[in-house]
Formats: sequence, structure tokens, C-alpha cells
Amino acid sequence: MKNIKDELQHIILGDEPAGQASKLKKVQRFLRSDEETSFAIEKQQWFKSKETTALLAFAEKEDIIYTPAIDESDFISEGAEQKVYRFDGSHVIKTNGGIFYECWFDYFNSLLIHNYFFPSTAYTFLGFKMIAGELNAVVMQEFIMTSEPTNLATVKEFLAYNNFHNTRNNDYINYDLGLIFENLHDENVLSIDSVLFFIDTVFYLTEDFYTT
Repeated sequence: MKNIKDELQHIILGDEPAGQASKLKKVQRFLRSDEETSFAIEKQQWFKSKETTALLAFAEKEDIIYTPAIDESDFISEGAEQKVYRFDGSHVIKTNGGIFYECWFDYFNSLLIHNYFFPSTAYTFLGFKMIAGELNAVVMQEFIMTSEPTNLATVKEFLAYNNFHNTRNNDYINYDLGLIFENLHDENVLSIDSVLFFIDTVFYLTEDFYTT
């Protein structure tokens, strides 16, 4: 478990060489620096608005704006936090305003953790896009076609085996890793031939994440 925690801490707290950093990591690194220098002690109500302004300026400077039009004829579905569109024969794109998170930094941490645990459904960050006056992240993900309904008891068993304890409904916590893992209902975890695919995940870091 310690090796996993060390790897996760390196992903969240480490820096990749500038030329090798993915768009996702580049944005997360910028947000981490912004939080450390300006808002490290306590998030305030206006924090996300101010963070969004800085993030948009950074995205424009670094050319991380998603410019292609998103055609509503490609719309597939939407949840509380995002909309899903067809992208090509094997991928979808998702627009997310980050409403499940206190700040964008938390959202990008969640993406990085998802990609560590679930590489088969990894998110590729394509850029930011203003939609109806709100900043949205645009990510691409492999399209998963289910073969049977998801058995949430199987999800619970799988997570318990990996030391994630059920706290309520479809929410879990791993005390050793310092991770909260939420919203794992049967539309966010899909099943193909009894194999689980986690497609929409919400991770939060606890204070224990930063301990050795």
C-alpha cells in the first residue's frame, strides 16, 4: 500500500520535465503553484472564481483552449456534472464545469488519480472551452459498451478487496491512501462480461494523503 501511496504522491506533488508534461499535468502543476502561493491556508468562497480567471489566462497563454465546435447532434447524455458527446467510433468527449469540486485544482487531481487506477478508461485532457459563459474542461475517453447491468454488490466487493471502505450509499474511503472515492452508481461503473470499468470517478484527497 505504501508503494501505491508513494506513486500517487509523486503524481500529484511531483513535476514532470516541461517538455514531457501532458496538458493535464501542465494545468495541474499550474494550479498547484497558484494554490501554494495564494491560497494555501484556507479556501474561501470566492476562491474558485478567482482561480478560474487565472486558469483561463493560463490556458490562453499556453494554447490549451479547445477550439473545435461541439455539435449538439452528437449529444449522448448528461449528468449533474458533465455532458457527453460522440467524438469518433471509439471515443467520447465530456465537458465538465467542475461543480463537484471546491476548486479546479481538486478536479485535475481527481483526473490524475483516475488515470493511475484505471488506465483502460483514462481521460485525455483536450483543453478548456467557454460554454454558456462558464469555463468547462473538455476530456476524451474511450467509449465503453456494456454487456450487462452493473452489480453494485460486486463493485462494493471489488473496492473492499482494495481497501476502500463503504461510508454511505455509493461512496467509499481508503484511510491508508487518504482518498475519498464517491458517486460510484451503476452509470459511473459499467460492466462487460463481468469486468468492471470505472468511467466517471470523483476522488478527493484527505489530509492523510500527504502523510508518509
